[in-house]
Amino acid sequence: MALPTDAIRVGEIDGLWTFLQAIDWSEPFLIGLIIFHTVCLTITITTRKCSTIQAVYFFTLLVFVFFSENINNLCALHYKKFSKLQYFDSNGLFISLVFSVPILANCLVIVVMWVITSSQMLIKVKRAQLREAHKKQKDKDQ
Repeated sequence: MALPTDAIRVGEIDGLWTFLQAIDWSEPFLIGLIIFHTVCLTITITTRKCSTIQAVYFFTLLVFVFFSENINNLCALHYKKFSKLQYFDSNGLFISLVFSVPILANCLVIVVMWVITSSQMLIKVKRAQLREAHKKQKDKDQ
């Protein structure tokens, strides 16, 4: 089977930027994937105050990443139904780059928000403890 004339050969990929430039970003499934990642980021930001929802959402995102190899294999078998080119290589570079990395970036944002929230709670608790200790010391002195 001959490669399309505009296909990039593996030997021509010498970096991430070259790889990204070789992708036809006008393909409908890639536009859908970009929309999916935009919605994911929106959910990440809007649920920052709801720890239970965000915990379930975080776990769901990690499940997507866990199954990305299976998704890659399924897409490799059926790519002609939704794509002009075969992007889904056996090493999983494409699925990792356009699917897993953005999801993991969302997970990182969630973890950072959890650390910030935890540190803010720790500060509040410590301040309350110091106020209580100061109040007890003040009462003891009188």
